[in-house]
Amino acid sequence: MNSMSSKVIEVKGLDVGYFHLPTLKNLNFSVNRGDCLAILGASGCGKSTLMKSMTGLLRPLGGEVRLCDELLWKGSKDPSPKLLHKLGVLYQSGALWTSMNILDNVSLPLRMFTKLGGPEIRDLARYKLGLVGLTGCESLFPSQLSGGMKKRAGLARALSFDPEILFFDEPSAGLDPISAGKLDELILSLKENLGLTFVVVTHELNSIFTIADNAVFLGGKDSTILDSGNPRSLMQSSEHLEVRSFLDRKKHDNPHK
Repeated sequence: MNSMSSKVIEVKGLDVGYFHLPTLKNLNFSVNRGDCLAILGASGCGKSTLMKSMTGLLRPLGGEVRLCDELLWKGSKDPSPKLLHKLGVLYQSGALWTSMNILDNVSLPLRMFTKLGGPEIRDLARYKLGLVGLTGCESLFPSQLSGGMKKRAGLARALSFDPEILFFDEPSAGLDPISAGKLDELILSLKENLGLTFVVVTHELNSIFTIADNAVFLGGKDSTILDSGNPRSLMQSSEHLEVRSFLDRKKHDNPHK
C-alpha cells in the first residue's frame, strides 16, 4: 500500500440512481492516494451507476463526491474539465474507435483537448502505448488486436492526460486467465511506478485478491454499503454471509469440501 495517507477520493452521504429513484443510498467511503479500491456486489446492485457518478457521467441524487480535494458536483454545474482530466476511465469493451489505428485512438483526446502539435501528440501517444506494453503495435487497428491488447490500448488512452485516478469497469471481462493475470500485473506496476489510484468494478476473485487494497460491497435490503475493508479480511470475518459467500465462492459452492 502506498505510504501516503492522503485521501484522493471521499464519498459522503451519496445517493445515486435514475429519475429521482435511488439505486444506492447513503454511501460513505474514501480511498487513499496510491491504493486500489474494488467495488463489489451482485449483478444489478448499482456498481456501474456508482462509477458513473464518480466519473462525472451521472449527477447524484444527493450527497457529494470529492476527488483530489475538489467537489466533483457543485450544485447544478457540470464537473469542471480541469478536474475530469485528472481521471482516466477504462470501459469494459475498451471503447476503441474501430476506424482508427491504436496510435490515433490514444492521440484523439490530446488532439481534442490540448494545443499540442502533431509530433508532440504522436510522441506522447507512443509513450503511453509503451507503458502498457504495446510498443510496435501503433499501426494496428482494433480488429487486429486480441482482447487483452484492446484493454491495454484502452488503458493507454485513459492515461492520456497523466491522470491521478483510474476507473476500470470490469477490466478482466472476456479475457482468458493468462491475459487477465497480465492485466492485473500491469495495474500493479502502474500503481507502484506511477503512484496512481485505482477504482475497479469487478467480480473476478483473482483480480480482487491480487490488486485491491480495500473493497466496498454494495447491496443488502437498504441498498447501501453492506461491508467494507480488505478483501481477505472480509472473506474471513465479515458479519454478512452474502459478502463471505461472494469472496469465498468455492467454499460456499461446495459445502462438503
